Amino acid sequence: MTATPVRPTEQKYEVKDLSLAPLGRQRIEWAGREMPVLRQIQERFAKETPLKGIRLVACCHITTETAHLAIALKSGGADAVLIASNPLSTQDDVAASLVADYGIPVFAQRGEDSETYLRHVQIALDHRPNIIVDDGCDVVATMVQERQAQLAELIGTTEETTTGIVRLRAMFKAGVLTFPAVNVNDADTKHFFDNRYGTGQSTLDGIIRATNILLAGKTIVVAGYGWCGKGTALRARGMGGNVIVTEIDPVRAIEAVMDGFRVVPMSEAAVHGDIFITVTGNKHVIRGEHFESMKDGAIVCNSGHFDIEIDLKALGAQATEVKDVRNFTQEYRLKNGKSVVVLGEGRLINLAAAEGHPSAVMDMSFANQALACEYLVTNKGKLEPGIHSIPVEADKEIARLKLQAMGIAIDSLTPEQIEYANSWTSGT
Repeated sequence: MTATPVRPTEQKYEVKDLSLAPLGRQRIEWAGREMPVLRQIQERFAKETPLKGIRLVACCHITTETAHLAIALKSGGADAVLIASNPLSTQDDVAASLVADYGIPVFAQRGEDSETYLRHVQIALDHRPNIIVDDGCDVVATMVQERQAQLAELIGTTEETTTGIVRLRAMFKAGVLTFPAVNVNDADTKHFFDNRYGTGQSTLDGIIRATNILLAGKTIVVAGYGWCGKGTALRARGMGGNVIVTEIDPVRAIEAVMDGFRVVPMSEAAVHGDIFITVTGNKHVIRGEHFESMKDGAIVCNSGHFDIEIDLKALGAQATEVKDVRNFTQEYRLKNGKSVVVLGEGRLINLAAAEGHPSAVMDMSFANQALACEYLVTNKGKLEPGIHSIPVEADKEIARLKLQAMGIAIDSLTPEQIEYANSWTSGT
């Protein structure tokens, strides 16, 4: 476990500018005010070092919140390397501070191209990780496809995106998931809060920063009514938007209807929408035929993990001109004379144009990640290959710590109530 990491070069980091570190540290410290749960875990990790000797790779959005996860993992003894999971989500000052102030190797620069990203994935795998904290499953998938010999050294992986879990399930079905993977995404203290409240607020924050438009009175189309879609639709309505939901799942569609939203196919929504937000985790949710039907000046953006939900290739083929009109905002002038505005190059709008989820919700998400890493190490050799849930006890402990930090108390069962809850002979 303590073998020296193997890297093809002497390169220890790749960030934009180390001189940005003071600003990054200031912002990291500010975010920490809203992350009391992860702070308590970090303090325990520093005393117990449950990750001592573990080589760890984290492929995440390099933000102020992720910085606290990285610091907690290092405090726990992990030999950690960070790379970016999205080219437009890296906060360069944070990356610089992690290197300069906390001694954590980071390979990430805002705006890096695909070639650079893939090179960073290879650098991460050269670290010969025992644990992979993945965000979209790229590192894990690359190891399975290209680094089979390293699988014997892998204790397991954690994944906190819906997209990544879909890929892991496909890998398991194909028989190539030969190690345990912890499904952090489906922990109650993750998806109930991060996906719903975090995505809901930060998505609209990104749209507003990129466009400075008034949302009240606009028809806002939300593609997908999973937890991210629910949060986005809820916040869009709260800002005065007239929200339309599109879905492929009949149960979620019914839920959206009963939550008071109009549900129609995308082909119909395309005609009415002023703003389109994709949060499905699937590809080409908005396609060529939809662009042709849209109003002049319709705005489209994505808040799903990968930049495949909007078919930008088809849009480019329909365009006679593409120009930047604001930061993170491109206008495609179509052959039919109308224009479509794309935000954040179709990538995660909340990170491309804003700062991602608020620290308060990432506190719980990253607490889950830290505990998932500990769980994998503690249960090394005991977990079957496949996808595992966060232990219920850990989920509830995170919620308890969060409530405690917020100064909120809840009731406990009385002995009589416990007896009643565990009895089958007591009825009405």
